[in-house]
Amino acid sequence: MRSPLPAAFLALVAVLLAGCQSSKTTGFAYNNPTTLTIAAPTAPAPVYSAPPVYSAPPSTAGAPQCGPVPQQPGMLAGRTLPVSRVSDIKLARGEVVLTFDDGPRPGTTPHILDTLDAAGVKATFMMVGQMAEAHPQLVRKVASRGHTIGSHSYDHANLKRMSRADALAEIGRGERAIAAALSGTGHGLSPFFRFPYLADTPGLRSAMAQRGTVVIDVDIDSKDYLRTDGTTVMNRTLAELRQRGRGIILFHDIHPRTASMLPGFLNALQSEGFRVVRLVPGGATACGGRTS
Repeated sequence: MRSPLPAAFLALVAVLLAGCQSSKTTGFAYNNPTTLTIAAPTAPAPVYSAPPVYSAPPSTAGAPQCGPVPQQPGMLAGRTLPVSRVSDIKLARGEVVLTFDDGPRPGTTPHILDTLDAAGVKATFMMVGQMAEAHPQLVRKVASRGHTIGSHSYDHANLKRMSRADALAEIGRGERAIAAALSGTGHGLSPFFRFPYLADTPGLRSAMAQRGTVVIDVDIDSKDYLRTDGTTVMNRTLAELRQRGRGIILFHDIHPRTASMLPGFLNALQSEGFRVVRLVPGGATACGGRTS
């Protein structure tokens, strides 16, 4: 018989599902400051729709394709981009990066993985340490499907309100929890990190850079944590993407509304000629020995 989940973990899940409530914080991607508001919410679980059929990318025998990808009409999967520092993340017009925060979570994360598989694209999952401890099999599943895994702290604390030492300890604890879930799989945790609530400080960003960790910022906030439906999330995200023309998109794989809208969202990306770029750590293991 399984032991009951700890009260602290249940409290964390409640906070994450409530929408990462906080005040305004500023995220910087491509040196383009954007004020993002993480507000409250949660909506009734929508009914999942079956993933649509996408144009399959040409076979590459499982090897990531680095650098420019030959333009092929209808192809959604783009290039693989090795990243060793923030400045390596340079997207061309029409390129997007899909990121999913706060998971993994049973029910929603597996559905998102199936949808991404159907589209032939890869994403970056920024995981919370406590969630990884509770669902290590899902951490392994995300890695086995070829996605990149980064960290998002241990219990989604607002690091901006902590001392430097406590914040770095929280980050390290989260990394160790995710790495433990991946132990023995042949897959590793990438040196990618996203600040909970996007609440950073210059000192913490500097410390992360000094330890070789790349902070993955946000260009387009889907606001899928708001009390709304999946169609609204999709339309809002597409509208901002059309205006910007490129960018790192923030989703959360803990929300049913996100899992529900993702097939239609990817279908729209493909119809409008966008390409999904896969982020991987720079270095020998990233792209056939190529470094960034």
